[in-house]
Formats: sequence, structure tokens, C-alpha cells
Amino acid sequence: MIALDAVSHDFDGRPVLAGISLSLAEQRIGIVGANGSGKSTFARLLNGLVIPRAGRVTIDGLDTAEDVKAVRRKVGFVFQNPDHQIVMPIVSEDLAFGLKARKVPKAEITERIDAALARYGLGHLRERPVHQLSGGEKQLVALSAVLVTDPDILVFDEPTTLLDLRNRNRVAAAIAALPHQAVLVSHDLDLVAACERVLMIEDGQIAADGAPGDVLPFYRERMQ
Repeated sequence: MIALDAVSHDFDGRPVLAGISLSLAEQRIGIVGANGSGKSTFARLLNGLVIPRAGRVTIDGLDTAEDVKAVRRKVGFVFQNPDHQIVMPIVSEDLAFGLKARKVPKAEITERIDAALARYGLGHLRERPVHQLSGGEKQLVALSAVLVTDPDILVFDEPTTLLDLRNRNRVAAAIAALPHQAVLVSHDLDLVAACERVLMIEDGQIAADGAPGDVLPFYRERMQ
């Protein structure tokens, strides 16, 4: 269960989020809003990348301000640009990076990497330099590097924005097949339409909250 209690945040005195209280239990939650509305900050609150200036964010009862390491073990974060997430030059090395930090045994690291790459048919890329990958391959490698650490929840910040249509569809299918609870921040309304619940953030507050069939028409109207 993701819970926010009277959460507010600002950057250099500029309010970004104000007084948000809600619980998120659905399997798929979409977040929409104009650029600068606060939605990316909202996403980063969920795994402790941002700590609220006021209020409290908890993941299964763990406070992101007090239990950030435990929270990040539970909540994986996939960035819009995989180049901001992939830290090692070779695909297998990148997937191993987080596991080595957790002192996972070497044999288990190999097994987890093989399984994660096989999930998306990426086994042939195991020893490929990252800079040789396509945008879609990079995004799937970034997702695999998160999944290999076995999180309970996944947060995606604009996962399809930088992709062409073929790779967008490939990544969208990968997200749809995940058994995890997932929070999707996206301008891709077709991706968000598949969620059970959608939040619209406007001026740092929740302007709409409900089924996609209710929230997305309201959002489109507000964006005209």
C-alpha cells in the first residue's frame, strides 16, 4: 500500500505539491498532468528520490524519510531516459550492479540476469555495449535492471516518451504484462487508459481522481 498523508513539497521556495493525502492500492495507477504540474515530483516521492518538506509518504508502512533503503528495495524506479539510469558500459554489468551492491551470491546474480533478459528476448544482448542499443532496447534493459532486484512496486516516469511507435508498443506490452503494482506517469494517454485508476495533477494538487474513462476526458478538456 502506498500512502501519502498531507504531503507538500517545494523547490527553492516554489511550491510544487500541496497537501496531498491519498492511498494507492490498485494494480495500475496512471498519473497525468501538464509539464510543471508536479507529477514527476509526485513519482519521485514514492521511492525516496524526493523527501517531502511536509507530510509523510509510506510504502507498506515504511516511511520514505526514515527507511529510505528499505523503501528502495520495495519500489523500483524507471526513468524517462534510460541513459540517466544505466550506469555500466555492458548490459550484463549493468544488471549485475544493483545485485552486487546487495551482496547477492555470484551464481545467483548470473541466474537472475539470464532470467531478466530472457523475459524480453534480450539474451543476445547480454555482453553488448550499451551504447550500441536502440532506444527501445535501452528502456527494456533499464526495466530489466530494476526487475532483477525483485521490487514489489514499479514507478515509471514517462517510459515511452523518447521511443518510436514500434518500441513504444514493445515497452507498453512489457509494462502491461508485469505482475507488479505499477505507477505510470505519462503523457501517453493510450498507456494510461489501461490503468485501473488515474490521478490528474494540476498546480501541485489532485484535480481529478478516478477511472480513466472519467479522468482522461476531463484532462483533455483542461488541456485545450
